Amino acid sequence: MKIQNICCIGAGYVGGPTMAVIAQKCPHIKVTVVDINESRIAAWNDDNLNNLPVFEPGLDQVVQDARGRNLFFSTNVDEAINNAEMIFISVNTPTKTYGKGKGMAADLKYIELCARQIARVSKTDKIVVEKSTLPVRTASAIKSILDSTGNDVKFQILSNPEFLAEGTAVDDLLEPDRVLIGGDPTTNEGKKAIDSLVEIYSNWVPREQILTTNVWSSELSKLTANAFLAQRVSSINAMSEICEKTGADVNEVAKAIGMDSRIGPKFLKASVGFGGSCFQKDILNLVYIAKSYGLDEAANYWEQVVIMNNHQKQRFSDNIVSTLYNTVSGKKIAFLGWAFKKDTNDTRESAAIKVADNLLSEQAKISVYDPKVIAERMYADLDYLNSRGSDENRDLLSVHKNPYEACEESHGIAILTEWDEFKDYDWERIYASMKKPAFIFDGRGIMDKNQLENIGFEYYKIGSGE
Repeated sequence: MKIQNICCIGAGYVGGPTMAVIAQKCPHIKVTVVDINESRIAAWNDDNLNNLPVFEPGLDQVVQDARGRNLFFSTNVDEAINNAEMIFISVNTPTKTYGKGKGMAADLKYIELCARQIARVSKTDKIVVEKSTLPVRTASAIKSILDSTGNDVKFQILSNPEFLAEGTAVDDLLEPDRVLIGGDPTTNEGKKAIDSLVEIYSNWVPREQILTTNVWSSELSKLTANAFLAQRVSSINAMSEICEKTGADVNEVAKAIGMDSRIGPKFLKASVGFGGSCFQKDILNLVYIAKSYGLDEAANYWEQVVIMNNHQKQRFSDNIVSTLYNTVSGKKIAFLGWAFKKDTNDTRESAAIKVADNLLSEQAKISVYDPKVIAERMYADLDYLNSRGSDENRDLLSVHKNPYEACEESHGIAILTEWDEFKDYDWERIYASMKKPAFIFDGRGIMDKNQLENIGFEYYKIGSGE
């Protein structure tokens, strides 16, 4: 099938950037990104590229190159589905908050709604591509819905998981380590569908980096990749706690083991914990799948990665309380950073949320500065936890557009995101404005210990036993 029109359902962190790059690299293909969220689509269409709903370095330029030429953002879902030969499903698959599998299984209600809408609208044969992260064998459920409720239209299902790191998503799309496409290679129609998607990516990705598998291997590979990466983070964080007690430095340990070619240096940065939309969700999904097959030992192994991550956040906030003389009640704690990592405005599962919630429960007053996250997002993150009323969250937590205002009169500063700009602040000015003794709790290990201690700060860094 010659692909001339692509539709992507879902204009979020994956759908928007992915389709923008496809449109930029494939000017002969019309790419339409649809979403029922009118404000999100309006933001993608905003003339001011600083207002795009997703912040990623370089994304504004990609959107500018293709938008209005062959890249379009719309709320007219039915029309885009009907006109497309290939449809990407890139909607949210959150962890279930109800019923069987609550707290672990992926909630597939949005995926099913998409499948039913595609079946209802489609009048011609379609290739449907899973772009969302899904449990193994979801493709069979999608195909069952499409084949049972469609208008005698033939559908081919492909799995094309994303392997994007937020903050570097555009680079990851332009120069991917690999592109993974899962399909049904046992039929001619399945082979043709796979070839159609391979042809699109080969416009800019070398063929040897495009890997084709069966659907089930593709679906599971995404969960496995995130599980392995998160496991490395939790492993080095477990060592950071041991380093603090023994007098070792986790950065020195990480460098020593990272020089072993069998291990490598990536994802060995000790921190207050991993966040983001994928790691915890995908591991819990993997745990649920293992348990559903009776594989309890495998499930327990992977669940420990999440347990360790939650422990790291808890002990970071506990350390702030114990260092500040076992009480933070009424004390001002400044947070530098709310996003789960630098160069993104995404806050999903950010360590800052849990640390803030812990300190607010101790009646601390928190002031926050983040260069990209807006106040409404921070309050929504806290309200979602239901630890206290929304009015109380707003009374206890204030959001600032200036880091110096956020730090003024504070008893301590917690660095929760590794934004580069934090290292360049006038720390003597900040020290002069704080209560004494002035504490810095570096949850990302990005600051210069000697510089800050020479100014007069009491400095704590994750994984340092000094």
